Amino acid sequence: MKIHFISIGGSVMHQLAIALKRKKYLVSGTDDEIFEPAKGNLLAEGLLPQKIGWDTTLITPDVDAVILGMHAKADNPELQKAKELGLPIYSFPEYIYQESKDKKRVVVGGSHGKTTTTSMIMHALKENNHSFDYLVGAKLNGFEQSVNITDAPLIVCEGDEYPASVIEKKPKFHFLYPHVAVLTGIAWDHINVFPTFDFYVEQFVIFINRIEPGGILIYNETDDVLKKLVADNKRNDIRYQPYGVPEHTISKGITTVTIDGISGSLSVFGNHNLMNLYAAYYVCAELGIEAKNFLRSMTNFTGAAKRLELIASGDHTNVYRDFAHAPSKVKASVQAVKQQFPDRKLIGLLELHTYSSLNADFMEEYDGALAALDEAAVFFSKHALALKRMPELPVDIVEKGFNKEGLHVFTNKDELVAWLTTRQTKNANILFMSSGNYDGLDIFSFAQTITKQIR
Repeated sequence: MKIHFISIGGSVMHQLAIALKRKKYLVSGTDDEIFEPAKGNLLAEGLLPQKIGWDTTLITPDVDAVILGMHAKADNPELQKAKELGLPIYSFPEYIYQESKDKKRVVVGGSHGKTTTTSMIMHALKENNHSFDYLVGAKLNGFEQSVNITDAPLIVCEGDEYPASVIEKKPKFHFLYPHVAVLTGIAWDHINVFPTFDFYVEQFVIFINRIEPGGILIYNETDDVLKKLVADNKRNDIRYQPYGVPEHTISKGITTVTIDGISGSLSVFGNHNLMNLYAAYYVCAELGIEAKNFLRSMTNFTGAAKRLELIASGDHTNVYRDFAHAPSKVKASVQAVKQQFPDRKLIGLLELHTYSSLNADFMEEYDGALAALDEAAVFFSKHALALKRMPELPVDIVEKGFNKEGLHVFTNKDELVAWLTTRQTKNANILFMSSGNYDGLDIFSFAQTITKQIR
C-alpha cells in the first residue's frame, strides 16, 4: 500500500503515518508547518518531509490512498491534484474504518469522558493481555502512541463529534460503525460547529443508527438528554446497557468501587470518572474480561494526560490540571475534587480558550459551573480573542454568566500570577482547567513551588 498524508504534522495524523510505516506501508507526507513533538517523531521514523510546504509531485497515479488532515484547506494543491487523478481521498476516521473493516470495533462517543473511558478500556485490555488497535485523544502511560494500526482483531476508538475534514463536514464518529458503542452523555458545546442544541443532539442519533446490527449501546442513564434520546430512537436489532455511578466508598482521599460483588481501590476519583469506569467495565465484559480482572487492572490506572492529572503534591496541598473547558466538564471536575477532599479548601482557575467559551452569547451556560469552589478565578487572553478573530469579551458579561460570588476575572497574565501566588494554600487543593496554556503560564513550576511552601 502506498499512502500519502496531506498535513502529516497533525497530532494524530503523524502517529497514524508512523503506525502505517511500521505496518510496512509506503508512506509519504507534507505540511506547511510541523512542530514538536510531531517533528521529532517523524524524523526518528524517516518520515519528516525534506521541505516544508506542499509538493504535488508526490501525488501520483500509483498512490492507493490520500489521507486528508483537518489542517488542510479546500484549495490545497495536493488535494486538487488527487481529485484530478481520481485517487481515493479519506479523512482520518474514514481511513481508520478502511483499516478496521474486518475487526471488532469499539467506539466511545459523548460530549465528555470519551478520552478517559477509552483509556480505561485500553488499559484493562493491555493488563489482561488482549491484542488490539486503538485511537485515543491523549498520551497514555504504557502506550507509545495515541494511534496504532496492526493486524489485531479488535480496535478501540475514541469517537469525536467534530467534522472529519475540510471536504467532509460530518462528525468523525459517524464513519466508525461500532459493534460496541458507548455514549457518555450529551452537553452542548462548540457552537461554532453546532449552532443549535437540536442540531448537536441529532449527531448522536445518527451515531446510534450506525451501530452494527447485533451490536450493543452502553449509555449513561443519569444524563436526561441522552436517556430520552435513547428511548425515542430504539432499535430492535441492537442491545442496550444503561449505567450510572457504581457502588463505592471514599476514605482518606481514596475511592473504592464495587462491581458484581468485587471491590477494588482506585487512583482516579469523582462521580464522572466512576461512571467512565462503569462504562469501560461493560465494554470489557463484552470482550470477555471478568469483573475481578477488570478491577485488578483499574487499581493502577492513573488516568489520561490532563484529565484530573495530579501534577504536584505536598503535605498540605495537591495541584491538579484538567482539560475541562465546556460547562458540564468544568462542573464535573470541580465537584470531583471537592467530593474527594471535602475537608480541604478548593481553589480553581478556569481559562476560557475555545470559540464557545469566549462567546458572550454562550456565557450563561456556565451558570453554577464553579459553585463548589471556595476561591474561583476565570482567565482569558485578549491575544486568544484576536487569533480567533472574535470581538472583545466584557468582564461583566463573564461575571454575570458564571454567577459565582467572589469570582475574579483576569485578562492579564501578570495579574493572574499575582493572585495565584497570594492564595493561602495550607490544607487546600488547586485545580487548573483549560484546553490552552494560560498565555504561557508555567503551571508546573508554580505547582512545584506552591506544594513545598506552607502558607
